[in-house]
Amino acid sequence: MPNSPEIIAHIDGGSRGNPGPAAYGVAIETAQGQPVTAFGKYIGRTTNNVAEYQGLLAALEYALNHEHPRLRVFTDSELMARQISGQYKVRSPDLKPLFDKAKGLISRLESFSIRHVYREHNREADRLANQAMDDAASGKAPGTPAPPAPPPHAPSPQLPKAAPRKPQPITATFQDGVLHPHTELPLLDGEEVELEIRRKK
Repeated sequence: MPNSPEIIAHIDGGSRGNPGPAAYGVAIETAQGQPVTAFGKYIGRTTNNVAEYQGLLAALEYALNHEHPRLRVFTDSELMARQISGQYKVRSPDLKPLFDKAKGLISRLESFSIRHVYREHNREADRLANQAMDDAASGKAPGTPAPPAPPPHAPSPQLPKAAPRKPQPITATFQDGVLHPHTELPLLDGEEVELEIRRKK
């Protein structure tokens, strides 16, 4: 497809803890700035750099699977941008297989470029990555099964009943229309009690 229009991918990856819960975000648009698609994915516990590479792989796979062989990538990971462009060597054993896979996908494109940008120019991809991590934390991440719902009309689980309190003899003084207990009563807000008042002989 020699005349295929170029698409632009803004990508980001993040990890809360580094390593910790991680996700990537990808926002793709046309060269004229029209949105094409946007998505994020939770990838489990890993590092920021692995998440960044996973975002790049997702953008590359999207471009190839949807017949967009001309791709320009913007990332706020200077490390990854320089590694992919050949300025830095990849020394991390965690990143090397991801780097090799990315280079293999890139070789199938008609044209490719990657550029480092500051985070403020990559906000949508950053938002998508954080949303994926938030969804995972709340059990909404894709592929994460939701907690099973109770069957319809199922009876509510019965909590064990608290043992009845034994009556406690407490003395009090009645003064100015108010009963003043001599010891502190261990009562809860809104709790009802029965009082038996006897005049002291």
